Amino acid sequence: MEPNSSNLYIITGGPGSGKTTLLEELSKENFITAPEEGRRIIKEQLISHGTGLPWIDRKYFAELMFEASLKTYEKMRSISAAEAIFFDRGILDTLGYLKLENILVPEEMEIKAKELIYQKNVFILPPWKEIYQNDEERKQTFEVAIATFECMKEIYLEYGYHVIEVPKITAEERTQFIMEFIKRKS
Repeated sequence: MEPNSSNLYIITGGPGSGKTTLLEELSKENFITAPEEGRRIIKEQLISHGTGLPWIDRKYFAELMFEASLKTYEKMRSISAAEAIFFDRGILDTLGYLKLENILVPEEMEIKAKELIYQKNVFILPPWKEIYQNDEERKQTFEVAIATFECMKEIYLEYGYHVIEVPKITAEERTQFIMEFIKRKS
């Protein structure tokens, strides 16, 4: 494992499963967190009337997400924190997205995904219909959220990560679940 990657934790899953809320709770516990790049990119593209949107140009959107994820990874890896750092999605999420959309994953992306590793325990949030909501940036159906969850689980397993499914409980309880898991593993 690369130096300083053992404390870089990913929280992944389909859209609308509570990742952002969970990251907010982890932040309240004084953990360093990195927000999801996809939502930020969608907002920027909407404001600038850009085409890097998943409903206009999925491949370009994925390229923007990948580049942003690389920058965030490098930034977070450079932080010398002893505590866990949590990412709302990781570099592999872009590869999962491309596979979900039946778009060929460029070789350069695969190489980078193998080089830039995170903590091998990845937390995945399952689809949760009761909390799922659409908004200006999230236009996917709940069925797509389920397919995304399956795809993310598959891509992380394919790259040798251990996927831990976080139960459908309150954000505070999910935070405790993750903190207890990390404490047991250290």
